[in-house]
Amino acid sequence: MAEPMFLKPYFQEKMWGGDKLATEFGYQIPSDHTGECWAISAHPHGPATVENGKYKGMTLNQVWKDHREVFGNAQGDVFPLLTKILDAKIDLSVQVHPDDAYAEEHEHELGKTECWYVIEADEGAMMYYGHNAQSREEFAEMIQKGEWDKLLRKIPVHAGDFLYVPSGTVHAVGKGIMVLETQQSSDTTYRMYDFDRVDASTGKKRDLHIQQSIDCAMIPHKDPKLNQKHYQVGDVAVTQFVSTEFFAVYEWKVNGGQGTFNRGTAPYTLVSVLDGEGQIEVDGKVYDLKKGMHFILPYDVKEWTVRGKMQIIASEPGEKA
Repeated sequence: MAEPMFLKPYFQEKMWGGDKLATEFGYQIPSDHTGECWAISAHPHGPATVENGKYKGMTLNQVWKDHREVFGNAQGDVFPLLTKILDAKIDLSVQVHPDDAYAEEHEHELGKTECWYVIEADEGAMMYYGHNAQSREEFAEMIQKGEWDKLLRKIPVHAGDFLYVPSGTVHAVGKGIMVLETQQSSDTTYRMYDFDRVDASTGKKRDLHIQQSIDCAMIPHKDPKLNQKHYQVGDVAVTQFVSTEFFAVYEWKVNGGQGTFNRGTAPYTLVSVLDGEGQIEVDGKVYDLKKGMHFILPYDVKEWTVRGKMQIIASEPGEKA
């Protein structure tokens, strides 16, 4: 019988992390500096575990490796997407991610294009997003001189904002912000600036990757143009935030009614419940949903109905995935 594949996340402690993954989502986290919930992950650095059905107890990367039919016999050596929730108690490092070609050559994994849906943001919260250099020479010179205030671009963000972060974008999640991140399944990050911080666990500054950052940065920075779409599926208000070669990301707002979705062309769908509670019905069976749950709708789930009062972020692999 076709059914959703519910997942148990993997948690990553970070020097910039806090405790909101526990206080806001009720997760059992390893410490009060937990920065990342790898919610839907087949990456070896933090694989999620299947919680139900015939693959219960297996990691998602095991299912991808041994049961590719679950994903419509999708091609590729690695499961292409990774869904995270990030809790930034303080600023993350300013960083750049490589594209597929650079990452394959130098890191032997996928590049990292990602996007953020802002779940919460303190008043006055800012993202580092882009830079002001007009040439690679100017970019390198400003880094060498430490002219960070002049180089880095900061923008205000609020709950409900969406930012697309293609590979090459200079960026950092700022303090007091919690995001749901949809990204390529890569753990390659080039740290360009870390505010001269010392990691309490090691007593040392964290490594920087200046040359890689210069190599990979988009110069000059250009904000992506997003062609967002809004439509209804039954009573569910749907926003398509972005659709690229890597992934498509949607918000489903379930406001007391219900909506029935069809599989379409995507081989599988990743789903995260950010708020509220409700139900999903698949093949006549009803599953209860609540805030903090994450699951995959496999290839054999051709139709599903959601009902209740929920905010959901869903994603699908793009043509390059």
